[in-house]
Amino acid sequence: MAPVDPLITEETTTDVAGTPEKEEETPQLRPAFLAYSGFLSDCLAANGDSRTTSSIQFLSTAVKKEPCMLGIDEAGRGPVLGPMLYASAVASTGKIEALRGMGLADSKQLTEEKREELLEKMLANSEWIAYSIHSISPMEITEKMLSSTKISLNVISQNSAIGLIHSALDQNVNLTEVYVDTVGKAETYQAYLQSLFPKIKITVESKADATYPIVSAASIFAKVTRDRLLARWPKAGRGVIPPNTPLGSGYPGDPLTKQYLRICLDPIFGFPPLVRSSWSTAQTILEERAVRVLW
Repeated sequence: MAPVDPLITEETTTDVAGTPEKEEETPQLRPAFLAYSGFLSDCLAANGDSRTTSSIQFLSTAVKKEPCMLGIDEAGRGPVLGPMLYASAVASTGKIEALRGMGLADSKQLTEEKREELLEKMLANSEWIAYSIHSISPMEITEKMLSSTKISLNVISQNSAIGLIHSALDQNVNLTEVYVDTVGKAETYQAYLQSLFPKIKITVESKADATYPIVSAASIFAKVTRDRLLARWPKAGRGVIPPNTPLGSGYPGDPLTKQYLRICLDPIFGFPPLVRSSWSTAQTILEERAVRVLW
């Protein structure tokens, strides 16, 4: 579903007879919409070549005045294609029922149309629900996982979550509660975060996005943003790829994704930036089809 039109502000004038007359409506984007659209454009302009995390944060003044909760979730941890997205959602602790009233749930259990609808609804309510997003590029994941001092995907994920909490605190958000969908063993991860943020109540659980509405909100920010980026990502590799070559789901076991990996591989230069070359599926294809280089 295409994004809904941004909110429109209306002004009125009065005619000679004194009857209010509505002026022609002029669409005006809320700052939250503008910030989000700009983030998508920046990620796409980088074309996956970025070796650093692309970030966005939009916090209204309202979430800086009252005790707030923050939820964190990710999208794109397992695929061999595209970035991994970490997102946080922030709202006053008194807004739990408002979040539930939106119909928030685990993004993976919702239809694409419903996810899109909920994202637009949250952006339209940016005066009381805020968000931050980290887009970790395929190239950054590949370089960290294949470097001489290897950094695991769990550590990359945890560092992103910690960064999201710090980002909110740096903006003077009064965080009292943080809810995180777990990476690894929940008890160990929770103890680690609690040691870093001793003044905040930390909760880390498996499937937290299905239990806590604020994590559900973060899940939708992450999932929809990743889907939008992947759908618009330049699909051409360094070689010649037939137009409209399907990417499949992006997961390693998907036959269409494997087909795309074989088509987009350049035997000399390897995969385009969309591909996580550190994944075993990609490495197997490299070994089978790429020119072997002796250093």
